[in-house]
Amino acid sequence: QVQVVESGGGLVQAGGSLRLSCAVSGVPFNIYTIGWYRQAPGKQRELVAEISKGSSSTNYADAVKGRFTISRDNAKNTVLLQMNSLRPEDTAVYYCKAALFISEFWGQGTQVTVSS
Repeated sequence: QVQVVESGGGLVQAGGSLRLSCAVSGVPFNIYTIGWYRQAPGKQRELVAEISKGSSSTNYADAVKGRFTISRDNAKNTVLLQMNSLRPEDTAVYYCKAALFISEFWGQGTQVTVSS
C-alpha cells in the first residue's frame, strides 16, 4: 500500500520559516519525481517545487524562487521543503505528490498559515 504523508505545517509570522517533510512508502522511492503543491482557499492547486529522482533537477514556481528549497534523502524516502521568508500569500494547504509516468500518489496535505 502506497502512503504519502506530509508533516511540518503550522502557523508562523510573516518573515518566518517552516520545514515541511514528505515521507513516501510502498513504492521504489528513488525512481519517483516528488513535487510539493499548494492550494489556497478559492484557488486552484499549483506546483510549488519538484525534484527529480536523482536530485539532478529541481523546479520552482516563480513565486517561491529564492525563498524555498526542495531536497530529498533517498535513504530515508523523504523529501523536505524548506520555506524561508514566508509571506501571507504562502498560506495554503501543502500537498506532496509522488509521480512516475502516469502513476501519481498524493498525500492528505498539511496546513501552512502565515500571519501578517
